[in-house]
Amino acid sequence: MLPIMERALRMARSTRGRRIVNVLATVVALAVSALAARHFAASGWPFERADPRLVAASGVLFLLTFPLKAFGWHRLFAPSQRPEAMSLAAAGGAASVSGAALPGRFDDAVRIAVVRRYRSCPSGVSTVALSLFMLGLVDAAALMPISAAAAATSTGSPAVRVALAVVAAGGLGAALVIGFLPRLIASGRLIRFRIARWIGERLTSGRDAWRAGFLVLASWSIRAVALFLLLAAFDVRISFPLAIGFLCASAASGALPIAPAGAVTQAGAGAALLVASGVGVQRAIDFAVSAQALLILAGAAVVVFAAAWHAGQRLTARSRAAV
Repeated sequence: MLPIMERALRMARSTRGRRIVNVLATVVALAVSALAARHFAASGWPFERADPRLVAASGVLFLLTFPLKAFGWHRLFAPSQRPEAMSLAAAGGAASVSGAALPGRFDDAVRIAVVRRYRSCPSGVSTVALSLFMLGLVDAAALMPISAAAAATSTGSPAVRVALAVVAAGGLGAALVIGFLPRLIASGRLIRFRIARWIGERLTSGRDAWRAGFLVLASWSIRAVALFLLLAAFDVRISFPLAIGFLCASAASGALPIAPAGAVTQAGAGAALLVASGVGVQRAIDFAVSAQALLILAGAAVVVFAAAWHAGQRLTARSRAAV
C-alpha cells in the first residue's frame, strides 16, 4: 500500500501530475458549488435566518481550532522528523475543504500529500501516516471527557445518551493504547519484529503524546463552543450538551472506513442526532449544513494563509540571496 502511495505522490509532484490535480480539483470544486447553489436556490440560504454576529463569532472559533490541532499533531512526530506546524495546519485545512467532495477517509491522503509537498518536511510518507494514526487515537481520547460529560448531563433521548457513552468508551480505549504503546515498544518484547523497531524509532514520547492530547482537547472544546454559539444563532436550542452531542456524532462518523463525502456524512450524522433530540428536521439540516460550511470556510482560510506565509518566506529568502 505504501509503495503505491509513494508512486502516486511522486506523480502528483511532477509538472504533469500537478496539472492533472489542479484540473480535477477545479472540476470537483465547480461541481460541488453547482450542487450547493441548486440546493440553496430551492430551499433558501440557511444563514439568512441566523444571527450574523453569533455566526461570525462561531466562524472565528472554528478558525482557531486548526492551529491548535496542528500544534497537537506536531507533537506526535519524533523531534528530528517534525514538519513545520504551518504545513500541518495547511494539511488540516485542505482536508476540511476536500471533505466537501471526497469520500470519507480520503482526507488522510490529502493531509499526507499536503505535508509532503513542503520541501522542508523531514518525514516520509509512512512516518506521516503513523502520526495520523496516533492523531486519530488522540482525537478519540480527547473526546472522552467531553462526551462523558454530555452523556451525564444530556436531557435528550436514551439513544442519544447511549451514543455519547459509546464515544466516551471508545475514547477510554484510545487513551489506554496511547499510554501503553510506548511502554510496550520500549520493553523490548517486540524488538525482533521489524515493524516494532520501525515504530519505536518514530514514536513520540508519552509526555509529548499527552501534550498533544491537551492541545487537541482544547481544539475540540473550542469547536464545541462554536457549535453552541451557532445553535443560539439559529435559535435551535441553547444547550451545551446538545452542541457536544452534535460534535461527537460528526466526529464519530468521520471514523467510518467507507462513506460518501466526509462533510456530507458528518453533517448527516449531526443532523440525525439533532432530530433524535427533538429538533425539527428542516432546522436540523439547516444547522448541520451551516456548521459544515463554516468549517470548510475556516479550513480554506487556513490554507490561503499558509500559502501566503510560505510564499512570503520564499520571497524573503530570494531577496536575501540576491543581496
